[in-house]
Amino acid sequence: MTLRRLGLVAVVAALLAPTLVACGGGSGSSSDNTLTYWASNQGTSLDHDRQVLQPQLDKFTKQTGIKVKLEVIGWPDLLNRILAAAASGKGPDVLNIGNTWSPSLQATGALLPFDDATLATVGGKSRFLPGSMAATGAPGKPPTAVPLYSLAYGLYYNKKLFAAAGITEPPKTWAELVDVGKKLTRSGQWGLVVEGGNPTENAHHAFTFGQQYGADAFDASGKPRFDSPGMVAGVKRYVGFMANDKIVNPSAAEYAKNESLADFASGKAAMLLWQAADTSLQSHGMSPDDYAVAPVPFEQPTPPGGKKVNSMVAGINLAVFANTKHKDAALSFVKFMTSDEEQLALNKTYRSMPTVESAYSDPAFQTPQVKVFRETLATSAAPLPAVPEEAQFETLVGAVVKDLFADAASGKPITDDAIKSKLTAANQQVHAGG
Repeated sequence: MTLRRLGLVAVVAALLAPTLVACGGGSGSSSDNTLTYWASNQGTSLDHDRQVLQPQLDKFTKQTGIKVKLEVIGWPDLLNRILAAAASGKGPDVLNIGNTWSPSLQATGALLPFDDATLATVGGKSRFLPGSMAATGAPGKPPTAVPLYSLAYGLYYNKKLFAAAGITEPPKTWAELVDVGKKLTRSGQWGLVVEGGNPTENAHHAFTFGQQYGADAFDASGKPRFDSPGMVAGVKRYVGFMANDKIVNPSAAEYAKNESLADFASGKAAMLLWQAADTSLQSHGMSPDDYAVAPVPFEQPTPPGGKKVNSMVAGINLAVFANTKHKDAALSFVKFMTSDEEQLALNKTYRSMPTVESAYSDPAFQTPQVKVFRETLATSAAPLPAVPEEAQFETLVGAVVKDLFADAASGKPITDDAIKSKLTAANQQVHAGG
């Protein structure tokens, strides 16, 4: 539904290229009154997004006289499209970006910096949640975007399956999750489902699990540390749900197109680690009364150096193309999209989280589920590394975890040495520039 469906392999080299100098003139002449907006796929389909967004864009046009030409782009294509636009200097005026891309795209120079003066035109930095703002660019530099939709990971669990097994509350630690998962694993049903064939989803969990075991993907100088002991331990814990604990269906090693959501919705799996799954689960026929959300568990006792992190800071940012010929109009649109009224309308529809504090007074964002996600974002979520090579972390480490799930599904032992060997090879690819 969001960042998890991205395919980054083909674009890593471009992300690491020197800063691109925008040439040419963006999309549209300076004399027209039309913005081009590239929106990401947030709903159940591209058509669904067009149905959601067009009335809001029409409202903006009525208020300002500025027209907006909408194009909704699927996640597998969005980053490629953005990089091609950055290279040519011919892109949209306003665009959605996955927040984990912010440092990498910032390094290209293709996006307008939101310095203090620019932020003031859209309401000021203090208007946005600090956790969401933390994932808008590299530290010490003006952000390249502002947050539009906030997301965090939670543990979705099937209340009916839990009750039938006599389980009265969701697990709080990984040991408890394994114990619960074993009770819920029986013929045709599994305790937990993962998206094992999806490198980006795998990378998000590798980051979070690694943090719990004291790992940092990059050191203070920006050098990769993918094969650190903490990362090895974190990846082993995650893949171990299938390899050692046997609470994940081996078929999930091939899941890469949200099959895990279908398994959870149909009762084939009792637990799911996901972000903002409601729209998808309900589109699969699951009732909101059938499931609940709890915080992602922690490792107990805390490993040496382990951090209280159980989610990445997930979400979507809104950026302006640096060489737009409609800067004032583009910033007016950004202000509109992050207004209280639009934050309420859009995040209610997409079941995501507002990025502005003032929106949370609405009853729709005071539910138990929202409180779980909001508390996670406020206290235990961390942004992915804000370095240009972050995309390589997602691509390379995500692919390693995918390979390890494939090995686990085929019955191969998942040892520390096997994990470290693959992570070291990924580390060396970054050193080698690709």
